[in-house]
Amino acid sequence: QVQLVESGGGLVQPGGSLRLSCAASGTIFSIERMSWYRQAPGNQRELVAYIYSDGGSDSVDSVKGRFTISRNNAANTVYLQMNSLKPEDTAVYYCNALVQTTIAPRSKDFWGQGTEVTVSS
Repeated sequence: QVQLVESGGGLVQPGGSLRLSCAASGTIFSIERMSWYRQAPGNQRELVAYIYSDGGSDSVDSVKGRFTISRNNAANTVYLQMNSLKPEDTAVYYCNALVQTTIAPRSKDFWGQGTEVTVSS
């Protein structure tokens, strides 16, 4: 129904920057909310930041002032600009979208396949 494709992960030194992108496609009527989660080895998946279609957004305290979430509604794309990266930001980052599809009456969560971010010197 809906596919989410992430890109932009990689290896970066501490203090560096990366920009993640996630593009949604498929039977989309509207996307209410787009989010970024991350999962470090041995840890549970955790919410990093989210943004609604009206632009309202928030992020967890550990990334405030360093990460910025944004979206392009026309392109069904969400971005995560990550600055001042730290080794503890190392994780697989997943895109999530709460989508109203054209073929189902209720909104549903969809997930991307993940993109790996490694912060190391």
